[in-house]
Amino acid sequence: MASHGILHQASCAYTPQQNGVAERKNRHLVETTRTILINGDVPQRFWGDVVLSACYLINRMPYSVLDDKIPHSILFSHDPFHFLPPKFLGSTCFVHNFSPDLDKLSLKSHKCVFLRFTRSQKGYKCFSPSLNHYFILVDVTFSESSLYFKFCLFPSISSSNQVNIFLVVPITPKDSPPPPTLQVYSHYQTSHHS
Repeated sequence: MASHGILHQASCAYTPQQNGVAERKNRHLVETTRTILINGDVPQRFWGDVVLSACYLINRMPYSVLDDKIPHSILFSHDPFHFLPPKFLGSTCFVHNFSPDLDKLSLKSHKCVFLRFTRSQKGYKCFSPSLNHYFILVDVTFSESSLYFKFCLFPSISSSNQVNIFLVVPITPKDSPPPPTLQVYSHYQTSHHS
């Protein structure tokens, strides 16, 4: 560093204000992640995937302070720049089922949610909540106008294995009769022992 005229200074512990550049970049990442989570109705448990996608997108956008160059191309000049058309995070997508034991009536695709781009592979990372499995593929069919989690019902599981599903009652105009009361249905799961 000294040979290039760079003065190396480390910030003190517990003083993030001393490292303004890193703090501004962290804030940029957090705000982009929060926007994606809210806009795509993505549950917060997927924040790790979303922050990686935010970083991926930020590093692939041209910046005026870099003379409209892309940060990824500057930072990784020898790393191939894989371009994938941007897709809406949180949207419903369908990945093809390549299982070898398919018959004529088997599902030809899995319904997934698009969660992130991958840096190391030229593909989209999609998650199937029903299979609890990630898929990384480039051959994915997107339904970007359909948010996967927008109308899903999320059961809240208590310690007694009771599943509560809350029904949403639409708001009615003042002149309409009152809506029926909100009902909660309880279903007790049975545990299977092998």
